[in-house]
Amino acid sequence: MINQNRLLNEANNYFLDKKYDKAMFIYSALSNEFPSNKEYPIYAMFCDIANEDEAKAQSLFDYFDVAKNEDLDEAIKYVKDIIEAYDGDVNKMMDVLKDLSTSTVDTLDAIKYEDFKSLVTSRGSFREAFEDIMFSTKVAIESKTDFFDFVSNLIDNGFDSTAYSYLDGFTQYFKYDEAIEKLYKRLEESKFANSHKQ
Repeated sequence: MINQNRLLNEANNYFLDKKYDKAMFIYSALSNEFPSNKEYPIYAMFCDIANEDEAKAQSLFDYFDVAKNEDLDEAIKYVKDIIEAYDGDVNKMMDVLKDLSTSTVDTLDAIKYEDFKSLVTSRGSFREAFEDIMFSTKVAIESKTDFFDFVSNLIDNGFDSTAYSYLDGFTQYFKYDEAIEKLYKRLEESKFANSHKQ
């Protein structure tokens, strides 16, 4: 008997560790073994995207991992729209981005962290605000305090792989910083907790 949860957790961990070939192998095996499961092919697509655009793949993975628990079909549709849009259908991409930018954020641009915090206030939650901009806009971090605040919020809201990306990208600036070590530790704990939740 195949333990689907264990295999999915294993594949997800490979994905988060950027071992996309190994993750793809397990997702594909799960798709073949359980053809009625709609999630597995989506995860496999993320591995495919990661070969061209790792940041995009990690963002999609994060979004899907959180959104699927609320409405799997809606999450799948949304992800497919985004992927189709990035496959070269420029008009579709612009539509998707317009839908995403329910705020006045200038799409495909960076948003200052204080502006992002205003967006969080107007949307009522960090998660909703971040989902609005995660595919179209980068958050410009200008201070160490903002950086730690932002990454902590990413972890609290389940955007683990995005948090890893930000941490990995900024580590060179804050080498051997105790706060960085704590954030990595929280991410590991979050990853462990999530793999036992499923």
